[in-house]
Amino acid sequence: MKKSEKINSSDVTPESVFFMKRRKLLKLLGLGVSGVAISSAVKADLFSWFSGDEKPAIPQIERKTLIFIQPEEYQSQLTLTPEDKVTGYNNFYEFGLNKSDPAEYAHTMKTDEWTVTIDGEVNRPMTLNLDDIQNKFALEERIYRMRCVEAWSMAIPWVGFPLAKLLSLVEPTSKAKYVAFETRYAPEEMPGQKSRFIGGGLPYPYVEGLRIDEAMNPLTLLATGVYGKSLPNQNGAPIRLVVPWKYGFKGIKSIVKIRLMESIPPTTWNLSAPSEYGFFANVNPQVSHPRWSQATERFIGSGGFGQVSRQPTLLFNGYGEQVADLYKGMDLRRFF
Repeated sequence: MKKSEKINSSDVTPESVFFMKRRKLLKLLGLGVSGVAISSAVKADLFSWFSGDEKPAIPQIERKTLIFIQPEEYQSQLTLTPEDKVTGYNNFYEFGLNKSDPAEYAHTMKTDEWTVTIDGEVNRPMTLNLDDIQNKFALEERIYRMRCVEAWSMAIPWVGFPLAKLLSLVEPTSKAKYVAFETRYAPEEMPGQKSRFIGGGLPYPYVEGLRIDEAMNPLTLLATGVYGKSLPNQNGAPIRLVVPWKYGFKGIKSIVKIRLMESIPPTTWNLSAPSEYGFFANVNPQVSHPRWSQATERFIGSGGFGQVSRQPTLLFNGYGEQVADLYKGMDLRRFF
């Protein structure tokens, strides 16, 4: 019997591909076509988006042009990921498991009467609507690297304001050690919340959290726009978290609640698979995911799928100079 060959991490099927939505899987299977036909269909469905021949059907929803400044320290010579890929290729399991599902289905989410409540260990709890947020905080454009835990990356020009400015407004008490976030819970508007199969079996609403010093770091952003316009629903409209030195799943979308807490808050992916997704989720090429290496990443730029370049992963996603002191003396393998 021939000894089986070693499987490299680069050969492992990504988790998001494995957990394909049933509706699309049945379509690809053709209800009983041959193995060759299945292979071709799967390849087309997964990769055609990158080829430029077929892109997700994105409903045309008007986005507001934003007024913002461009602080020099947050501009960059990074090659930007094209806007259509930023808005068309992402994870938002509330609308499905495939990368194109959010762009196709997120228009069902209503954002007109949105509010964000900030409470907990604060002296001035408050609830803000979108007008309040737009009037209280000057917007900035910041070009950040974005690194997904699935080992792909982008460079994105977010528009938003530092989370620290909002937290300062509510005056955290001395007991505030952590900041918890919660996304909207609306199963009728978000099919993934309604169906465990479509939503990946995660508990909803989606929740995330940061340590207070991470939340107050100048890099931590509440984004309300991308590419100079208001956020599209699939990218987390109307307001989302961006923490560029952490894996993308920490960037909770469509936030409705922010609570300051004395104890560490639960987070969705850590609850789902604690051995795979830690609370801190700092980008670290030396700490592999249990099922794939994090040493390199596929940067999604302007080319087709065959032109997606692989590059080394940077510790803290390249932001070590700004954030490494937050973790001085911490075992980054244990606190992953």
